[in-house]
Amino acid sequence: MKHTVAALVEDRPGVLNRVASLFRRRGFNIDSLAVGTTDEPGISRMTIVVDGPAGIAQQVERQLDKLIDVVTVEDLTQLEAVGRELALIKVAARPDQRREILDLVEVFRAQVVDVSPTTLIVQLTAAEDTLDALLENLRPYGVREMVRTGRIALARGARAAGVHDHESPEAKRFHSESGRRPEGDLPFVTE
Repeated sequence: MKHTVAALVEDRPGVLNRVASLFRRRGFNIDSLAVGTTDEPGISRMTIVVDGPAGIAQQVERQLDKLIDVVTVEDLTQLEAVGRELALIKVAARPDQRREILDLVEVFRAQVVDVSPTTLIVQLTAAEDTLDALLENLRPYGVREMVRTGRIALARGARAAGVHDHESPEAKRFHSESGRRPEGDLPFVTE
């Protein structure tokens, strides 16, 4: 089973290496890893998909929580979440097949983003199973190359608060005292 874990991390050199090293040391197999910026300066979001038994997401969550650069971790596997992947697929397209391929692309609500005399590059942003279905339908024409981003996901609804609202008091104190909180963030206040 595939599990989706989202981690908010500090946008600093070496963070991705520390996360990857943690996975290597623990023997977790990363199915996909997507990293990007967030709406908060200095914070990136990692969406990690791991393949394994039911308890692996909790193990990944616990291990990530131990890293100082990790602000918060959330297992999205059992939550209502919206997940998408982006794929670019280069498919062979003889002139007599182009209309068929274009019709197929339209059925999947994909787009042709490049045309050459012998190939088309198709772009699709969708759920993993939809990408798999498009790919399966394009294979008879001859898939020349393909690249996929890996899953990105967000929990549905108004669940998210500010990044630092998730931090423990100890983490807030550490980030505040070390100057590692993003600019504009309120100073640490003891409760």
